[in-house]
Amino acid sequence: MRKTLGWLLSLVVLIGTMGAAGATAQAATAAGPAAATDIKDRILGIPGMSLIEEKPYPGYRFFVLNYEQPVDHRQPWKGTFKQRMTLLHKDVSRPTVFFTSGYNVNTNPRRSEPTTIIDGNQISMEYRFFTPSRPDPANWAKLDIWQAASDQHRIFTALKKIYNKNWLSTGGSKGGMTATYYERFYPRDMDGVVAYVAPNDVVNNEDSAYDRFFAKVGTKECRDRLNAVQREALVRRAPLEAKYATAAAENGWTFTTVGNLDKAYEAVVLDYVWAFWQYSLLADCSSIPTAATASDQEIWDTIDSISGFSAYADQGLQTYTPYYYQAGTQLGSPDIKQPHLKGLSRYGYQPPREFVPRDIPMTFQSGAMADIDGWVRDNAHQMLFVYGQNDPWGAEPFRLGYKARDSHVMIAPGANHGANVAQLQEGEKALATAKILQWAGVAPAAALADSAKAAPLAAADAQLDQRDLEREPQLRP
Repeated sequence: MRKTLGWLLSLVVLIGTMGAAGATAQAATAAGPAAATDIKDRILGIPGMSLIEEKPYPGYRFFVLNYEQPVDHRQPWKGTFKQRMTLLHKDVSRPTVFFTSGYNVNTNPRRSEPTTIIDGNQISMEYRFFTPSRPDPANWAKLDIWQAASDQHRIFTALKKIYNKNWLSTGGSKGGMTATYYERFYPRDMDGVVAYVAPNDVVNNEDSAYDRFFAKVGTKECRDRLNAVQREALVRRAPLEAKYATAAAENGWTFTTVGNLDKAYEAVVLDYVWAFWQYSLLADCSSIPTAATASDQEIWDTIDSISGFSAYADQGLQTYTPYYYQAGTQLGSPDIKQPHLKGLSRYGYQPPREFVPRDIPMTFQSGAMADIDGWVRDNAHQMLFVYGQNDPWGAEPFRLGYKARDSHVMIAPGANHGANVAQLQEGEKALATAKILQWAGVAPAAALADSAKAAPLAAADAQLDQRDLEREPQLRP
C-alpha cells in the first residue's frame, strides 16, 4: 500500500566467495549500514529531532524526544517550536501506531490498545500549545485542527523512512477526535484509524441529544440520586462555599480567569452529573450519598471526588487553556438544560470563553466540525469508532454514510468514557480486533478467514497497558 522506502541501500554484490558462507555474507552486506545502526542514532539522525531522555523497558526501547515544528505549516519560515513526543520502539519490522491523547504526552512507557493488538511500535505526540510544546510567543491563531494534523503528518513523513510497515492512528476522546481530523486532512498517511469515544459536536448550539441522553442513562433511581445531590450542593451554597474558600486559601487557588469563587463553585457543581457518567459505572451509584440526610462534608466529598473543586481555579484551568481555546473556536461544546436546578443556578453552563484568559482572542468557526462530519460520512475508509453506552460524549457520535468503506461504529454496553475494543460484545470485539490486525498488515491467516479467531498479538503487560484515562475538563457551549 505504501511506496518502497527511499533510504534502502542498493544491494552490494559480493564476488568470489561462494556457497552458504558467501550467501550469508552477501545478505549481511545487502542489509547495509542502516540495519546495523542503533535505532536511537537513526531517530536522532532525523533533522530537527533531539533526545530528552531514554527510559529502559523490557522488550522495548523508550525515548522521550523533541521535534522541531513550524509554528505555521503554511508559512514554515516564520518560526518554529519544539514539540514533545515519545517513541516506544519494538522493531522496525513491526507496524506502528500513532497515538495522541489530544493533550499532554505521557513521558512514561505506555501502550495503547491497538499497539497491543498488533504488537507494534508506538509514536505518541503532545498536542501543540500544551506546555512545554508551546511556541514562545504563543500566537493562538495557530492552534487549530489543521495545524495539529500537519504536525502529525510531518512526524509521520520523517519517521516513515525508518518505520516502513503499516501505520494506524488512534486516541481517546480528544485524541480520538485528533486521529479523525488527521485522517480528514491527510487521508493517505494512515492504513487505518481507531478512534475511541470521539465527540462530534457538528452544530454547536443544538445540543438536545445530551438532554435525551441524561433523561434515560442508567436507572431512574441513580439519575434521581445524582440530581438530588447536585441540587443540594446549590441549596447549601453558602456553607459549602465557605469550605471552598478555606480550601482555596490552603491550596493557593485563585479565580482570576473565571472571575470569582462563586462562579467556579457553580461550574464544579454543574459538572457533577456529567462527570459521574463520564468516569463511573452504574454500579457506582450505591456510593452516592442520600442528599436529604447527607452532611455538608458528605456533599462536599462526593462533589470533590467526582467533579474536583480545583478544576476551575486558575491553577486547574492553566493546563487546559489550549483545550478550552479550541472548544471555543472550532470543536464546540455541549450544553444541557438541567431543569432540576431551576431557580438555583446563577450562571448556567458557562462558555469556554469564561475559562480562557481574556488577553487571548477567540472567534468561533461554525463550519469546522460540519466539514469533518461530512467528510467522515462520505469518505471514511478503514476507520473504527468505539463508544461507551453510558458515556455522555457518545450522545453526539460520528456516523457513517453509505459511501463509507470498510468502516465501523461500535458501542460497548454499559461502558463509560474509557470504552475500548475489549469491552465490546464478543462478535464486535472479534471483528474490531480482526480489522485492526488486517489494517496493520499483520493479521494471521486464521483471523483473515474467521474474525472469531482474531486476538491481540502481544502478551498483556499490567504496567505497559495501564489506562491513563485523561481527567478531561467538561466541554462548554
